Order: sequence, then C-alpha cells, then structure tokens
Amino acid sequence: MGPSGLENTDSTLVARSVHGRAGVQLPEPDIPRQPSLPSKLLRQTLDIPELSELDVVRHFSHLAELNFSVDTNFYPLGSCSMKYNPKVNDLIASLPGFALIHPLQPVGSAQGALELMYNLQTGLSEITGMIATSLATLAGAHGELAGVLMIRSYHQSRNDLARKVMLIPDSAHGTNPASAAMAGFEVVSVPSDNLGNMDLDALRGLANPSLAGLMITLPSTLGLFDSNIVEICEIVHNAGGLVYGDGANMNALVGRVKLADLGFDVMHLNLHKTFSTPHGGGGPGAGPVCANLALSTFLPSPVVEKRYETEDNYGFVAPQNSVGKMAAFHGNFGVLVRAYAYLRSLGSAGLRQVSGDAVLNANYLLAGLREQYYLPYDRNCMHEVIFSAKRQKEFGVRALDLAKRMIDYGVHPPTMYFPLTVEEALMIEPTETESKETLDRYIAVMVAIAEEAEGNSEVVRQAPHDTPVGRLDEARAARNPNLRWAT
Repeated sequence: MGPSGLENTDSTLVARSVHGRAGVQLPEPDIPRQPSLPSKLLRQTLDIPELSELDVVRHFSHLAELNFSVDTNFYPLGSCSMKYNPKVNDLIASLPGFALIHPLQPVGSAQGALELMYNLQTGLSEITGMIATSLATLAGAHGELAGVLMIRSYHQSRNDLARKVMLIPDSAHGTNPASAAMAGFEVVSVPSDNLGNMDLDALRGLANPSLAGLMITLPSTLGLFDSNIVEICEIVHNAGGLVYGDGANMNALVGRVKLADLGFDVMHLNLHKTFSTPHGGGGPGAGPVCANLALSTFLPSPVVEKRYETEDNYGFVAPQNSVGKMAAFHGNFGVLVRAYAYLRSLGSAGLRQVSGDAVLNANYLLAGLREQYYLPYDRNCMHEVIFSAKRQKEFGVRALDLAKRMIDYGVHPPTMYFPLTVEEALMIEPTETESKETLDRYIAVMVAIAEEAEGNSEVVRQAPHDTPVGRLDEARAARNPNLRWAT
C-alpha cells in the first residue's frame, strides 16, 4: 500500500488497463484485405491489457529492475565463472557478416567465418597445449560426452575391449559421471585425501586392466590445484588408461598452465564461462574439445582445415577416426565469435592476467573471511574458495539461511551445498573482473551476517526481508508444483 492507502499498481498491467487505450498505431496494410474468418472461429472478446506506450515501458522497466545480474551487482556463483564479459564482444558477434550467415550456405561464401573458426581452433589448442580442436560441441557436458566417446573409440580401435571403467573424483561436477555412463562406462568414484587432493593410494588400487580413463577437473571443484596431478596422469597412463580434463575451471589457468603438458589426453573448454559468452542465462553455450596427437583423429566432426591447393582456403573436414557429428552443424557460431574476439583483444599477456587476477581475488576473500567461516581445506585456493557454514550451524543457521540473508545486502548468493563432500558448503568465485572495493564490501557483508548468525540468528533464518518474494517453502514447491498460470 502507498502512503495514501492506495495500492501501487504501476507494475500491474491488468490493473492499469483502460478500454480503448492503445500504445501503438499500425500503418495501413500494403496488401489487399483478406476475407474474414468464419465467426465461429473468432473470439468475441480478447482479454489482454489495453495500455499506453508509457505504461508498457514503465512495467517492463520495473520488471528489469527486479532481475539480478552481473551487470547490476556482485555475482560470486562458484564454479560457473559469472564474470563480466566485455560488451564489445557482443557487438562484434552481432555484426551482419557474422549474425546473418547461414550454416547451409556454400563454403565459398563463408570463408571469413571459416577463417575465424580455424584461428580459434588454433588458439584454443595453443592455450591447452593440445594438437587439435573441434568446435562442434554445444556445451560443456556435450564436450564431456564427446571426449569420453573418443576415449571409448580409441580403446576399441586397439581392440582393447576390456576397458570399461571410468574413474571420477568424489568432488567432480555432476555431469562427469553422467557423461561417462551415457558413453557406456562403469563409473567408479575416487576419494579425496585430507588436503583436498586425489587419494593416490586409492587411485593406484583402481589402476588395473579394466581402466579406460580418468575424468578430472583442474582446478577441482574444491577450488584447489591438485599438487599430484602429474603423478596422477602417470598412474593412469601406466595402467593403459587415458586422462580426460574437465576444463570448466580454466579461468584459473589460462595463459599459465597447459593441461597437455601435465599429461592430459583430451579435454573440453567452456567458452560460455571462460571466454566471454555470458553464462547462466539459458542461452547458447559452446564446449570445444581439444585432443593430443593420439586422440586428435577421433575428434567430433566437422573441424575446419586450411587448404592451399584450392580456391577456397578453408573448408570442413571429418577427422579420420571421428566419433561423428555431435550436432547438426559445426557449433554455436555466435559464441565462437565472442571467444575469438576475447582472445585477440587480450593476447597472451592479457590471458595471463585474467587467471592471475582470478586467483588473487579468490585468495583475498579466503584471507578476509577465514576467521568467520570454517575453511575445510586450509591452503591457498585457485579461482574459487570453499567455505563451510559449520560454525554458523551451531547457532541454528545453515548455508541456505546465509545465502538468503545475502540477498538483503544486495549480493547474489554463491553456490551452496556443493561439492557434496563439504558439509554446509559455500562455493565463492569472485572472478578476475571484480574490484578490490567490491571484494571489501562483500567481506564486510559476510562478516556482518556471521555476527548476526551468532547474535541474532532469527533475522538470518527468516531472510530475505526486503525482496518482492520472501522465503519460499522449497520442499513443498518441489513436491507439489503449481504450474498453472492464472490471473
């Protein structure tokens, strides 16, 4: 209710509707009028709001103000790299020469686009240390599936059919075991040790003739660089297996570490997390697959090759032992354009600064909050830091309550309860694009919430207090969803 006791209806289209009011005037049609439809097919009334243009603009502007985005405030969603992406890359991807081409047009008329894709393949191969890259896969999990299919095909090509087991760390992304299972592998979990690294003794015990490979994320979802990674790869290779790298967290390594040099055989990159396409908005992604020499011929098709003996310098080709097509065409081109613009604008020095600043920011938060929140692995982190709400739980406050209270302070909650191996986990990723001032404010917010949890826990347990929608009964909503829209 407003100060005069009248309900504020500025954001309610139906309430502001006035019969006969219009916000647009259509021009006279430039084609002959057509016969009307039979009356039995026509509605007598059409129950839609009738408003002026200004009312409509105000309504949607108000809705936009309710949306939380990385453009409006801090968005530290762990393991998803919700970072600010330069708007110039969106502008470049929207240029007519990129946005209006069609995947079925003749190759000769798309040489510029193919040159861009070829250069992007080369650049991503250089960043990872791999020999070749396919841009065809459309998401990170799509790239995972392609990679494990390549591993399966590699073993089959050698008639090594007994290799049915794919090892996956207990802190892995949930898509890893799903991808391996879809490819027909038996999934076996490998535990972490007390430092957050993979347990080497457990790995050695599983390295036998049935081993097809290991899927591992580096840095891990614990936000840690496994200090035994070279030995891990050697153990797998000595057993005849291959190493797949989940590159979802490459924001911590670009320009500094090439996974191929560590012993990885194949990996994917998330262009929609590390390389400048906004992540988490439900739009297109891209998960290019990069492979070493042994697996390069198994890459999904098509890949772009550079030709010298034909009139068209660039064309599509299927690798010799390709696992085949993973999608209808050759990848989400707009995402590829953004990634290429990102690489060209930053260069090698810029990429190195990206990873350096991302790691610096995460460790700054670690140092600033370690007195208030439990640190399950007391060591330097990489691009993200994992805290636990174990201390706050002693006062009846859980990680979910802390996250809801953050909303009142104007910051987006981090990822909660993941990895599953950390009790009351809070996964915080500041990324490289946030300033020291933003991080200092976030630290102050988290300190204030920790003090509230200890001294006034009820205000935290009942949060959020200042949002259009308060605390929801999430369990009831999941079990008894009401999916019907009604006025």
